[in-house]
Amino acid sequence: MARDSGRNNSELKEEIARSRAQVTRDLRGLRNELDFPRKIRKSFRRQPVPGVVTAAAVGFFLVLHFARKKKVYVDAAKASKTGTKLLEAGFVLGALRIAATLLKPVIVSFVSKKIGSYVGEKRRKL
Repeated sequence: MARDSGRNNSELKEEIARSRAQVTRDLRGLRNELDFPRKIRKSFRRQPVPGVVTAAAVGFFLVLHFARKKKVYVDAAKASKTGTKLLEAGFVLGALRIAATLLKPVIVSFVSKKIGSYVGEKRRKL
């Protein structure tokens, strides 16, 4: 029955080869059309300023989107307790900083005398 169609094998093989070549060309064209990274790189090379502006805008909007804060609900009674503890800790740290500033010259002179006497003893022994 297949031979009754009026075509011989060579014609069928030629038609199959043509259709394969056409499918190959179509697939290559589709790959080129869907190669978005290459298209973006080409666009940046041709027009760098709009590309940079677009990238900056996309980055800005991504930062805005992901930097949004979540709402936190705080109990007023607990907040006042933690607030006073935080205030006390801040006061203590401030007092320590002032004390360290005032005592720094005394500590430096004490350490330098001790190190100087230690180095002096080493020199006498040699």
